[in-house]
Amino acid sequence: MKRVLISTLLLAALCVCEGIQFGQLCSGNPSNRRRTQDIWGQGQYGAGRGGRTHKGLDIVCGDGDTVYAPLDVTLHGKVIVYTDPAKAAINSGINLRGEGLCFKLFYVDPVKTSGKILKGEILGTMLPMQSVYPGIHSHVHVQMCDKTIDPTLYFN
Repeated sequence: MKRVLISTLLLAALCVCEGIQFGQLCSGNPSNRRRTQDIWGQGQYGAGRGGRTHKGLDIVCGDGDTVYAPLDVTLHGKVIVYTDPAKAAINSGINLRGEGLCFKLFYVDPVKTSGKILKGEILGTMLPMQSVYPGIHSHVHVQMCDKTIDPTLYFN
């Protein structure tokens, strides 16, 4: 009985999120183009990062560009991305929930950290990634709260 209930709940959760597509994330990238190979690696979910695996999807965004809410979302606080003080310039992001999804955006200075924001409204500003990683394709990192889910599913 317990196994059936858990399976039913998981199936219901999957159905809630089916067909969801994120809207434009960054002002300079209306198609949500993904970060490809650069001197720092690749931006797809599952890419190698030395001894670890990249658990998000990198969407190209220019330093200082406006970042938009990709869905109608509720803001659930700021994210601290790094413990390394040398990366303080990009050490910010936001926790979001919307349309049955829980996800995080890294390298964003949010306009606020609680409340609601509608799809397409200003969420924040892209932080100066080039100051920390010169030569990288600057980007917003999209990571689902459950790091085992590939956020690529929610982009065209």
